Amino acid sequence: MKTKYVETSAAPQAIGPYSQAVVAGGMVYCSGQIPFDPRTMEQVEGGVEEQTDQVLKNLAAVLEAAGSSLAQVVKTTVFLKDMDDFAAMNGVYAQHFGDHRPARAAVQAARLPRDVHVEIECVAQLD
Repeated sequence: MKTKYVETSAAPQAIGPYSQAVVAGGMVYCSGQIPFDPRTMEQVEGGVEEQTDQVLKNLAAVLEAAGSSLAQVVKTTVFLKDMDDFAAMNGVYAQHFGDHRPARAAVQAARLPRDVHVEIECVAQLD
């Protein structure tokens, strides 16, 4: 099995020793995305809704670079700064995924990178 490392300028560059995603065995394993604008590498303004929107745009860009899409996602893990933000995050999440319903876990994290409100990782199939 050959491993392919995914890197795209359409999503924030990794801020540590990891890849934006790895393709292996017909699957795409996306690292957690945080709400950074890929052009500026700065956190987007706003609360959890605006941040969730940016995170999912970033994930979509990484998936596209890997040869997949949000429609091919089979599992997500959502990390929230505050579980009280779940409903707001969930509304934006539903807009991005539409009728597609991947398996999901959502947890409150003690602290997320750069003190963001939300981080999301996913696993997807290749097209």
